[in-house]
Amino acid sequence: MQNTGGIVAGLSGRYATALFELAQGAKALDAVAASLATLRQALTESPDLATLTTSPVIDRTSAAQAMAAASNAMGLDALTTKFLGVLAANRRLAALPAIITDFNALTAAQRGEVSAQVTSAHPLSDEQVTALKAKLRAGLGADAALDLRVDPEILGGLIVRTGSRLIDSSLRTKLNTLASVMKG
Repeated sequence: MQNTGGIVAGLSGRYATALFELAQGAKALDAVAASLATLRQALTESPDLATLTTSPVIDRTSAAQAMAAASNAMGLDALTTKFLGVLAANRRLAALPAIITDFNALTAAQRGEVSAQVTSAHPLSDEQVTALKAKLRAGLGADAALDLRVDPEILGGLIVRTGSRLIDSSLRTKLNTLASVMKG
C-alpha cells in the first residue's frame, strides 16, 4: 500500500477508498470508522473470525452469511455490513486488516492528521495513548491518528511507524542489537 497525500494504492487501497467515499457520501464516516475498529478488535480476539476471513475452503455464500451474522452480533453499521458482504462475494476477506489500515489512513488524512501504526507488547492505557499522541504531535508537527496493535513478541517498548519513518524502541530489537555486538 502506498499513501501519498491521502491517496492509497493497491488492492486494499482501492477497497478502502471505495468504502471511504461511500461513507463520506452517506455522512457515515464516524459510524464506519467505529465499526471497523470493532471489527479489527474482533479479528484479533476471535480465532474463528480470523479463520473465516482467511480460509480458502469456505465458499463465498457461506462466508457472506457468516459475516452478516457476525456483523449483526457485533452491532456494525449497515454500510460496513454490506461492504463485508461484497468482500465475501469477491473472496477478499483476507485483505480486511489491510483495508481497515488504509481506511484509517484516509480518514486521518481527511482530518489533517498523520496516521501512525503503534505496536506494543501489551495494550496501552488511556494515559499512555494521550502521552504518545502528545509526543508525536511535538515530533511530527501534526496530530496523530493511532492504529494500535499488540504483539507480545516485541517483549517491551514500542514500534511506531508513520509513513516511511520507523521508530523501534522495542526490547526485542535492543536485545538483538546487543547480541550482535557481543558476537563481535
